[in-house]
Amino acid sequence: MRYRVVIPVLDQLAYTRQCVDSLLGGGTPADALLVIDNASRDDTPAWLAAHPELPSVNNRVNLGCGGAWAQGALLSGDADWTVLLNNDIVACDRAMDRMLDAAEAHGLQVVSPSLVEGELDYDFAAHAAAFTASMAGTLRSDWFHGVCFAVRREVFERIGFPDTDRQLGGREDVEFLVRCLRHGVPVGTVGDALLHHFGSITQKAIKLETGADDLGDRHHFYAKLGMGWLARRRFKRERRESARRWVAAERAAHGYAMHMHRQQGRWSDALYL
Repeated sequence: MRYRVVIPVLDQLAYTRQCVDSLLGGGTPADALLVIDNASRDDTPAWLAAHPELPSVNNRVNLGCGGAWAQGALLSGDADWTVLLNNDIVACDRAMDRMLDAAEAHGLQVVSPSLVEGELDYDFAAHAAAFTASMAGTLRSDWFHGVCFAVRREVFERIGFPDTDRQLGGREDVEFLVRCLRHGVPVGTVGDALLHHFGSITQKAIKLETGADDLGDRHHFYAKLGMGWLARRRFKRERRESARRWVAAERAAHGYAMHMHRQQGRWSDALYL
């Protein structure tokens, strides 16, 4: 199997259904999906039970994002690529194959598609077709995002699986990115595929329910990376500067940026990663 798409979910069934419908409608085979239900309390378990054609796992406890990612990666051993995907997305046509074709053309071992975040108040199919036609072949080296990233099997064998530490609380993708860069794993984001991301729906719901401002501990996160105060400032500054350079170059060449926001009918460029 070329790829397995791992989709961790916690409630939010309407988004999960929309995500799955989008992937299936865009050419992803049902047996290439793996929905990991992190102990949902809504109708998600019943919906999955009613769709046996969709491979799924029902966890008795919430393993968190990193735990579900690692679980899915372990269960995707027959796939060349494991795609770790948020459930609150809509994908362009043939998004998975377009992304992986580009990754292989660029020699990447971890890859993300381009991203629009925010309100889906526009014709996504038309926008995605125009975007990918213009942006095909473009690359942001040394960056991927946690909304969707595909990992070659040998990367897990080389540097390990996503961190299951619950104190990371939404920073699991950055931890894995830093680990990849430190081990010389070629990573990047490509313009050949596009997703619309509604915006961390599950995390927002948990924060609303618990009243927490942050689901993790940022000091613990940076300590785990071995970054003191100065290193943290340098890390953030370099990310912002890279984003500005990428956006400027992409806009000048193509009229689009790989990471954009949509709000109140307006487009803006995401200048922080």
